Amino acid sequence: MSETIETASLLARAGELIDRAREAGADAADAVVVRGRSSSVSVRLGKVEGTEASESDDFSLRVFVGRRVASVSANPGFDLKVLAERAVAMAKASPEDPYATLAAEADLAKDWPDLQLYDPTEVSADQLTEAALAAEAAALAVSGVTNSGGAGASAGMGGLVLATSHGFSGAYSASRFGRSVSVIAGEGTKMERDYDFDSALYFADLRASEEIGREAAARAVRRLNPRQVPTAKNVTVVFDPRVARGIAGHIAGAINGAAVARKTSFLRDRMGKQVLKAGLSVTDDPLIVRGPFSRPFDGEGVTGRRLAMIEDGVLQHWFLSTSTANELGLTTNGRGVRGGTSVTPASTNLALEPGDIPPEELIRSVGNGFYVTELIGQGVNMVTGEYSRGASGYWIENGELTFPVSEVTVASNLADMFLRITPANDIDRSFGVAAPTLAVEGMTLAGK
Repeated sequence: MSETIETASLLARAGELIDRAREAGADAADAVVVRGRSSSVSVRLGKVEGTEASESDDFSLRVFVGRRVASVSANPGFDLKVLAERAVAMAKASPEDPYATLAAEADLAKDWPDLQLYDPTEVSADQLTEAALAAEAAALAVSGVTNSGGAGASAGMGGLVLATSHGFSGAYSASRFGRSVSVIAGEGTKMERDYDFDSALYFADLRASEEIGREAAARAVRRLNPRQVPTAKNVTVVFDPRVARGIAGHIAGAINGAAVARKTSFLRDRMGKQVLKAGLSVTDDPLIVRGPFSRPFDGEGVTGRRLAMIEDGVLQHWFLSTSTANELGLTTNGRGVRGGTSVTPASTNLALEPGDIPPEELIRSVGNGFYVTELIGQGVNMVTGEYSRGASGYWIENGELTFPVSEVTVASNLADMFLRITPANDIDRSFGVAAPTLAVEGMTLAGK
């Protein structure tokens, strides 16, 4: 059965479910099918360790009876009438929620662009195995690599089918392909591990397995014989793009409307104020063609638009779903995501926009400092902004990366860090959260 026919069938079933809910006494309702198809292979030392395949169409029904709301979920094959009646009975017994509503009809998407999110390429288990083995073999062939942590390859798709009682009906699917490998360099007590990976919406856009393997191996070998460095204050820390994406992710978390409403964000009182260095911007765009986290509409049927969440360093927007927007006295900006039976706001294709200088020039400008390639632990308090993470990387001396460093901690406060960020120009937008190399002045480094 084709993807189009399956989607049409699911939309029809979602519409029937809403009809049954209205018959059972719901004033309003929406029905969602979260779709998933995936297959993966993992290998280690030239042998297949595991294969997995899964398919699911998970139905959720949300009903409103006055100001009361309830949600239920079910697998395919459920009885429409029974599920609808149960949801309405639950809603009638629930406390009132003044903020939970369907998105306003005027906000619903009437049409949407083709964002080219789905690649129908079929990848067999044999092809996945071959890709994983090739990545591992390329890594093990590099001098200094002594063992493998395993390699993997995957293919799959996810999608959303949504119907509402006030007229919205739509669906989309997005494919995803991936390859990864982890290897160990050195021996005995002097072993170091590193990895590399790639993921893409389109199979043809994936990096070659051999390239991924060689890069993972090179990263692991470069980490051999690390040193500790003395504790110091006011250190400039440069974050490799792989970990800089985490800094951008902290920005996204701090400007999430749900965290603001719960008063769990250290930026909750900073709307319209300077939160990044002047000249810096953070954008979020759900409508990028072939974007990794693009979507033609959100989990409530609202089409988002590109937003400068932070512009010239000044905070301009929160990420908002309908209920969160209602709680904050605002209007949704199409960032609602279905998570099980709930809707919460989240970013789409978020980017901490790049600067003008190459990363090599940024590192040279630092003089002496610390270049971070890996962060360890969960030492981030989003309520206060306190930041303390274990780290490893390379010491910067006279503007050059020198010896590897491990077993140190970098610490500061995110509010201060954000105001001291200097970005390079090497952003990779193939990730849902993207950031270039970032230099952050004035951090504390705890070493020996």
